[in-house]
Amino acid sequence: MKDLTSVIAALVAFAVTAALGYLVIPYLRKLKFGQTILDIGPNWHKEKQGTPTMGGVMMVAGVLLSLTVAFGYSAISGNGFAKELKDSHRLTNFLAGIIMALLMCAIGFMDDYIKVVKKRNLGLTAKQKTFLQLLIAAGYLATLYFGGMKTTNIPFFGIGDIEIDHGFGLLFWPIALMFIYGFTNAVNLTDGIDGLASSVTLVVSCAFMLAAGFLNIMSYNVTSAALAGACVGFICWNAKPAKVFMGDTGSMFLGGMVVALSFGIERPVILILAGCTYFLEAISDIIQVAYYKKTKKRFFKMAPLHHHFEMCGWSEQKIVLVFSVIAFIGSGLGILPIILKL
Repeated sequence: MKDLTSVIAALVAFAVTAALGYLVIPYLRKLKFGQTILDIGPNWHKEKQGTPTMGGVMMVAGVLLSLTVAFGYSAISGNGFAKELKDSHRLTNFLAGIIMALLMCAIGFMDDYIKVVKKRNLGLTAKQKTFLQLLIAAGYLATLYFGGMKTTNIPFFGIGDIEIDHGFGLLFWPIALMFIYGFTNAVNLTDGIDGLASSVTLVVSCAFMLAAGFLNIMSYNVTSAALAGACVGFICWNAKPAKVFMGDTGSMFLGGMVVALSFGIERPVILILAGCTYFLEAISDIIQVAYYKKTKKRFFKMAPLHHHFEMCGWSEQKIVLVFSVIAFIGSGLGILPIILKL
């Protein structure tokens, strides 16, 4: 019998996330948890003022419930997901990734709560966010190390597996710390127009689903499927014109999840290509700030990059499509060595 665990995870995540929109969005409106549009953004974004935010809780619920259902189905049917988690290393890796994503989500929730409820538009300070994110990232990496992660794979240039528990391999850990911090925030920056972050993450999660499948790592094949399903469910409400925004609650969760997927298959380097759209968004913001500090002029019309193209006259739908295609190409290149067993 064919293993349908991943299909079930994707369908349940989609159904739960999409269905929750009928409950969560009216509730957020009732609480007046509306997005405040800052003056520094494109002026036509003012029409989005008051759109409910913190809708990322829908995706969190969708992923968690779908993984619970998938585990139950796998345990009853005797398929690979439940069997794999009997291994202590796989279980530690899996749980650490989910918990890390949830803790990143909690930071986003605090930030949203301060903005929306406390009416402080800037939310948590940059120092507060950075400290909390680095603390969570360090805890996640420590868990991976003590849980038995001793190697990582670089599927390019014929390098293959490298040991990360002694010698020069120990440099992996501080690099990984900044990698987690950088990509989590890059996903957060990508969430700037209707449907963008969820669409790009849908592409990235599908790539990791394929990669985990080819590597026969069922726990992350199922997790990737769940994340993909949740993204589709959220897009039903977040595509232009958005009925709800994910807020930092959602974008930080997505950031934590894509990072967890990359470390879960022990090939985080793949995220550099698969997450190229996130990277471009983040680097555009860095370039803009650095260039302005030096010249008092703007390198881009507006940063992050999606706002630059908005200012050039691109519609939000076109930006979402083009950026998703870029993510598709990068994801294809990232997982190609796994498919070809290079």
